[in-house]
Amino acid sequence: MLDFPRWKVISLWLLTLVCALAAVPTVVSMANLRWPAGLPEPKVNLGLDLAGGSHILLEADPAQVRRQKIDTMEESVRGKLKAMAQPVRISDISNNNGTLTFLVDDPGKIDAVREAVEPLTTGAGMTGKRDWTISVVDGNRFVLTPSAEGIALAVTQAMDSAVEVVRKRIDALGTKEPTIIRSGPSRIVVQVPGLQDPQALKNLLKQTAKLEFKLVDMAAPPSDVAQGIAPPGDEIVPFADAKGGAGAAKLAVRRLGGIRGDQLTNAQLSNNPQTNAATVTITFNSEGGEKFARLTSANVGKPFAIILDGKVLSSPVINEPILGGSAVISGNFTVESAGQLAISLRSGALPVDLKVVEERTVGPDLGADSIRRGMIAMGVGTVALALFILVTYGRFGGYACAALVINVFMILGLMGLIGTTLTLPGIAGFVLTIGAAVDANVLIFERIREERHRGRRVVAAVEMGYKEATRAIFDANITNIIAATLMFAFGSGPVKGFAVVLIIGILTSVFTAVVMTRMWVSQWLRAARPADITL
Repeated sequence: MLDFPRWKVISLWLLTLVCALAAVPTVVSMANLRWPAGLPEPKVNLGLDLAGGSHILLEADPAQVRRQKIDTMEESVRGKLKAMAQPVRISDISNNNGTLTFLVDDPGKIDAVREAVEPLTTGAGMTGKRDWTISVVDGNRFVLTPSAEGIALAVTQAMDSAVEVVRKRIDALGTKEPTIIRSGPSRIVVQVPGLQDPQALKNLLKQTAKLEFKLVDMAAPPSDVAQGIAPPGDEIVPFADAKGGAGAAKLAVRRLGGIRGDQLTNAQLSNNPQTNAATVTITFNSEGGEKFARLTSANVGKPFAIILDGKVLSSPVINEPILGGSAVISGNFTVESAGQLAISLRSGALPVDLKVVEERTVGPDLGADSIRRGMIAMGVGTVALALFILVTYGRFGGYACAALVINVFMILGLMGLIGTTLTLPGIAGFVLTIGAAVDANVLIFERIREERHRGRRVVAAVEMGYKEATRAIFDANITNIIAATLMFAFGSGPVKGFAVVLIIGILTSVFTAVVMTRMWVSQWLRAARPADITL
């Protein structure tokens, strides 16, 4: 137990020094000093409550998810029935009142239509129910109604996707360690440390980035379009600048059959070489490129609308087939707005619109005060512990104090190496770890004292003390790690930050209090060979 060969001593010191040196950038940053640009900087990131930043609460409308689900089903039904060996004609299609209804012109094909439509429904998660109910009324009218379980599943999937899209957009801004979590069934909490101007963030997150390419219905009466009256199979879409081409403020476009922007592989800020205006160049994947080529090839000479978030950006005429799988989006963009649109398109479209229901900005002064108070608490606690342990255990207390100091640097170093974020609860976990760091040494030293009282020799007492106390130390800290792991797994935000600091602190405190002090005691015993020890 007390045998430490040279290779083991060197390995332990190397591990300790690497972790401790990794804490230097964090210490330099907290001291408001400049770190050399050419050196690596494994610095601990500060959370919103310490560094300041922006807090935004976003909310989605579940009713929009229901509408989208019905629109998708309508398009699927049309495509399925059209692709049948003997195509079925349907009429009087309606998607009002939260249901999809249509008439089958030939009542003799009711069973064939049901067989074609039923595979379009799926199970609603683990509920044991379908996401749609299908019924036939009046002999030939199909009524498709999304079930409550299906809507709930669709909302959950949409919000999960929205969280990932929001995360990609914020990561593209270059921010570090944002907090993006679900809050309830239809809300998302976004916290971005260090970002003091939330307006750009709001503009980026509120943009759905739903890009569509749809054919313009040139046969639609202009008077009806101006009044917002859509011909059958069309929808009225306003221009983004409320002016539009040729003085028109709205366009009638085909509601179905266009191309969506969910098949983009890239979107980059560009500029028009003739006017130098800001534009966005988009690139489709192979499937999207083929669809775009088919659409433009079949409609040469006709206008099509480029629609972003329900507004027409432009409506160019297809002069020739576009076969390269790429296109340029133009509009009244500034460089900033075009750059934000490129980020949004690269990150993917939000599956549902998000509305800002709460926002606040946390100033860095509050965070600086929290750090200062936390450092004071840690410093006072460390000094008080050191004095107590030195008075109580003498030389052995000195070893425990040295382990305590190394423990502090190792915690900061490991947090910097793995890129964790330190929050106010994290500081609380830090201080708690420091306060409990000497527990292991107390158990060991008291056990050694007991062994000496039983008459064991010095070396035997020390060896038995470390051996017996280590079992209890490991058992106690394993239970603490289990609790911290559960907090990390099921908690969010500050709770996770507390759990991370606690787990790292437990590991480093056991290492320094058990392994390092045992090495130092072993080296002292070999060198001094004391006849007795004072504990």
